[in-house]
Amino acid sequence: MGGQSVHVAEVSTALANAGHDVRVYTRRDDPSGPLAVPVRDGLTVVRVPAGPAEPVARDGLLPHVGEFGRWLTRHWRDELWRPDVVHAHHWMSGLAGLTAGRQLGVPVVQTYHGLGAVKRRHQGGADSGPPRRVGFERILGQAVDRVVAQCQDEVRELIRLGVARTRITLVPPGVDQRIFHPEGPAVARDRGRPRVLSVGRLVERKGFQDVIRAMRGVPDAECVVVGAPPGPALPADPFANRLRGLAESCGVADRFRLVGAVPREELAAWYRSADVVVAAPWYEPFGLTPLEAMACGVPVVASGVGGLADSVVDGLTGDLVPPRDPRALGTALRRLLGDRVRRMTYGTAGLDRIRQRYSWTRTAQQLGALYQAVARPRRASEAVA
Repeated sequence: MGGQSVHVAEVSTALANAGHDVRVYTRRDDPSGPLAVPVRDGLTVVRVPAGPAEPVARDGLLPHVGEFGRWLTRHWRDELWRPDVVHAHHWMSGLAGLTAGRQLGVPVVQTYHGLGAVKRRHQGGADSGPPRRVGFERILGQAVDRVVAQCQDEVRELIRLGVARTRITLVPPGVDQRIFHPEGPAVARDRGRPRVLSVGRLVERKGFQDVIRAMRGVPDAECVVVGAPPGPALPADPFANRLRGLAESCGVADRFRLVGAVPREELAAWYRSADVVVAAPWYEPFGLTPLEAMACGVPVVASGVGGLADSVVDGLTGDLVPPRDPRALGTALRRLLGDRVRRMTYGTAGLDRIRQRYSWTRTAQQLGALYQAVARPRRASEAVA
């Protein structure tokens, strides 16, 4: 499950726990099964028939957004249930939500989960997104009732996009502290060799190449990468093979390990097995990995980009380094692995920071207050697209 999917699932559950009536609308990608799937009291997932009932890559979904929005309009007009607020996640969901919201007089809140202009700036010609994305995001930012930013860097990017500061509300995500906590089992390891752990999807912008290059400056430590695809599919994955080839050329192949994807419930055991968790993306809209690591009491070394610059307090809960700088990353890792007291201090401070600032309950409380501010006084219900 990707970061955006985790976010929607967690915040929807937290809102339902707080007494809101939440319906999550997602495109149907399988012809079997019911239209509406009750998840628990106050939370229902609705599978919208828009486009083919089969999986479609995210960058190929734009042609079906209009149909999605028209279906929402008909559904909310004809059904007894109509939301007080539409909270759209991702820009294409925003287009669909705005289509229905404007026709029915329902206010719309937008969370982007990453901006096309930022993606294009860092990926250039490798950006496979629709060419009109940035324009649509600009229109959305000016048309919706409120935009939710997840970090200070995103606030600045939204203002650059043309969104008025008064229309932006900063609401950071949380971390599931029932799963991610210091107590519990850890994955077995060689205690005589320090472990550096990195977690995430195997895509170039996550910076795994920089982590491998950095390991040249961290003698004797092992580097473990946990992330999609699942282990059995790793031998056929082109990017996984590129990482293995890079480890070989850097002379660290004997202490580099690719695990593949693991169930979310098992991630905490991997975090607890590490001496330090490294997150080295080129850019990152927010990034849940450092939060999960800190919730497990593990120190973090991270690129000082996007949400990581908010969640990791440099010199207090971890170390921030420039992105795409393997030398600086290696220096930070070597220094931290060589200082047990600093690691313990970072781990304790990181855990305190998570408990004070990054719970999904807190996120839901902030969003609930925002919904009240923009909604017409009807029912305490939200639709999430």
